[in-house]
Parts: sequence; structure tokens; C-alpha cells
Amino acid sequence: MNTTEEVKLFTPTFIMGWIANFLQFLVFYFLITTMALYATKEFSASETEAGFAASAIVIGAVFSRLVSGYIIDRFGRRKIVVVSVIATTIACALYIPIDSLGLLYADRFFHGVAYAFACTAIMAMVQELIPSARRSEGTGYLALGTTVSAAIGPALALFLLGSFNYEVLFVVVLGISIASLIASLVIYFRTSDPGPELDENGNAAEPIKFSFKSIINPKVLPIGLFMLLVAFAYSGVIAHINAFAENRDVVTGAGLFFIAYAISMFVMRSYLGKLQDRRGDNSVIYFGLVFFVISFIVLSLSTANWHVVVSGVLAGLGYGTLMPAAQAVSVGVVDKSEFGSAFSTLFLFVDFGFGFGPVILGAVVSAIGYGSMYAVLAGVGVIAGIYYLFTHARTERAKHGVVKEVETMVLAQ
Repeated sequence: MNTTEEVKLFTPTFIMGWIANFLQFLVFYFLITTMALYATKEFSASETEAGFAASAIVIGAVFSRLVSGYIIDRFGRRKIVVVSVIATTIACALYIPIDSLGLLYADRFFHGVAYAFACTAIMAMVQELIPSARRSEGTGYLALGTTVSAAIGPALALFLLGSFNYEVLFVVVLGISIASLIASLVIYFRTSDPGPELDENGNAAEPIKFSFKSIINPKVLPIGLFMLLVAFAYSGVIAHINAFAENRDVVTGAGLFFIAYAISMFVMRSYLGKLQDRRGDNSVIYFGLVFFVISFIVLSLSTANWHVVVSGVLAGLGYGTLMPAAQAVSVGVVDKSEFGSAFSTLFLFVDFGFGFGPVILGAVVSAIGYGSMYAVLAGVGVIAGIYYLFTHARTERAKHGVVKEVETMVLAQ
């Protein structure tokens, strides 16, 4: 019985969920790459102040993730999706009239809180639409939207600034957010929240109570810590590749890095998602780890533009494989009622990796240089692999996948 071919993945509702999620991330990448320069030009901000204008959205997102999973699971994903996407739309509208650096900080923080709620709730709700036998494949396609937005968002934003001005950029961002809201409303009216969990007697279980487990879901902790190491390493690329490119005179290659990354991830996504469902998490995560480590080695040795492009291809097969695979793991180890806390836990660790990585690695660069830093980060990838080997890799799901389990359940019925 070929279970994966008997259930449909690309339903109209799933596609609208993909669009809503993609547009939220697109707004994020439009602004994260332009906000520091905006603060400098419009408000004469110092380098530190400009950096905070860019990163305040991440700080807001981290604070939000401490409670977003619990609130989403406790009060219903559909309501939270609509409310949070309305909030992100308001935040986008407020960029237009802002006339002080303090108000910009406040709006960036507010945007981060709403953005984290929106993306977590959308992804949790879309997971309800993905058939269990195609969980990894569907999650991979959902994560692909994040990758595409990261590849095209900064380029489109810089094009708008080169052709127009910041006011036009903010109007476009507002339009994108409104489009995300429309897609979210379509999902709202085409779906329903899952019924209450039942206890062993068949009665409705007690409502979820807020606790430490609401912040960090213990079932997601192993894969979360793994991704903390992976995100820490990859933050060295996100934060320092432009300076590295200028240092090595490979600026053109750096400009093509993320395009190469997106293409290689896109080409392999369908196959790797199906492989993870059929053969288990290990088959895909080990694949991703190998290319992740090699991408850093190639980058550390790069002296020509094409070297950097090759590193981008390898990174797409590396980090571009590990992130969606980890998302599939996080929702695969919890009940459906915990999808919200699963995503918030995973992204909390990822945010910490991306948040603290650039700061720590800035000191590393000062001490040993860019090439040596990327060589060290290859070692961090190896450490992440060793940690994974002794944690999630030993579980049955990681070894055998979910398709056999689903087929067994179908036959039992």
C-alpha cells in the first residue's frame, strides 16, 4: 500500500497557508536588511542604535516565543492567526508615520511579538492540514517558503530603495502584510480548531495549564538543542558573509550565495521530505549534516567567486535540509494539541542561536580571522552531529520513519 500517494497534500487551504506564512517571512526579510540604514539616514542613529533598530524585531520575537506556544495551543490556532496577522499589519502601517527613533524601536519590538505569534500559529494550523504519512514532505514545502523569502526579500527591498525611497518600501510592506491577512482569513473560514483532548475515560481533558513545559516542550528539547548549535554556526554566514566577501574580494560570489542556496534546497526538497517520511529522520539529518560541514570548509578556503557559490549550493543541501527536517521532527514527537508549543520551542532555540551567534563570532573573527572562523564553525557542525547521534538519532521514529507506522494503523482498522 503506497500511503503517501493516497493522501493529497497540495489542497487549496494548504496553499493559502503556505502563502500566508511566506508573506510574513518576506516582510521580515524586507525590513531586517534595510532598517539599520533607515535608522541612520532618517534619525542619525549611531551604529549601535541602528543595529538595535534592525534587531529589535528579533528581541520581540524571542520574548513572544516564551508564551506563544501555550497561548496558541490553549486558546485556538485560528483565532490567534487572525489576531496576530492583523497586529503585524498594524505594525507595518505604523512604519509610515513614525518620526522618532524611540517610536521605531517600539514598533519593531511590537512587530516582533506579533510576527512570532503569527508564524507559529500559521505553521501549527497548516500542520493540521498535512497528512501524517507526508508530514516531513509537507513541512519541508512549508519551510521552503522561508528559504525563498530569505533569498529574494533582501534583493527586492534593495531594488525598491534603489528605485524609490523608504516610504514606497513601507507601502509595499504594508500591501504584502494585507495579502497575508487575506490568505489567513481564507484559512480561518476553511478550517476548524481540533476538538478537546480526551482523557483515558473518554472525557474532555483539563485545559492546558501554563508551566515551564509551556515554554520549552520537553519532547522537542533534544532537536531544539541540536538546532541551537546549527543556528549558532549558520549565524556566522548570515552576519559575516558580506564582510568576509570584501576581505577576500569575492563580493559577487556572496551576492549569489543565497540564490544558489535557495535553488539547491528547492531541487532536493521533495525527494528529501519523502525520504524522511519513509526512511526516518536520520537518513535526512545525516545527509544535511555532511553538506553543512563541507559548506563551511569550502567557505573557509574560498578565494574566488565560484568557490562561494559552491558553498551556497552546499549550504542549501546542509542548513536548507536541517531546518525543515527539524521542524518535521518537532511536530512528529508531540500530539496535535501541542503543535504550537512544538514550533515555539524549536524557534526559541533557533532564535537564541542566531541572536547570540553574531556577537560571539564577532569576537572570534577579531581573534583569528574569517577563514579560521568558518573552519571552527565546521567543527561546531561536527559537535552538533555527535550530540544528535546520542539523542534523537536513537529513537524509533528517527530510525524507521512514519510511513510504516501509518500503514500499520490503516491495516489495523
